[in-house]
Amino acid sequence: MIDVGAAAPDFTLKDQRGSELRLRALRGKRVVLGFHPLAWTKVCAEQMLDLERHKAEFDRLGAVALGISVDSVPSKRAWAEALGIEETPLLADFWPHGEVARKFGVFREEDGFSERAVFILDEAGIVRFAKVYPIRELPPIEELLEALEGLSRR
Repeated sequence: MIDVGAAAPDFTLKDQRGSELRLRALRGKRVVLGFHPLAWTKVCAEQMLDLERHKAEFDRLGAVALGISVDSVPSKRAWAEALGIEETPLLADFWPHGEVARKFGVFREEDGFSERAVFILDEAGIVRFAKVYPIRELPPIEELLEALEGLSRR
């Protein structure tokens, strides 16, 4: 897994609307990268809904939250619509399959999807928080918000 203090690797992925998002374009903002194994699963849905529900808090902290999984753009689009996710970009790390998860060191080769992991990047794109969670465990949103608050105090 990529270490805290390392520069996050740049990437470009499409979101659920088919729009390209380049990580480097978010410099100047904090970024929460929420890797989740697969769309259409209960814990993954809760993880993405947590990001959506706390958008105002992320905005207040100068952060953008992104969901990332190996699912395709059409799957992400249908899933976002089913969940009512309108604000949070859900990125498709579909092809090359899991390339971004591999760059961050969280791709599970034996399963074909990523770990459940969260990385928080500062305004310069440096990893300031990195944690892998058990697949069946929801990352506590309070932990992520506290990590972002900690960046504000630095």
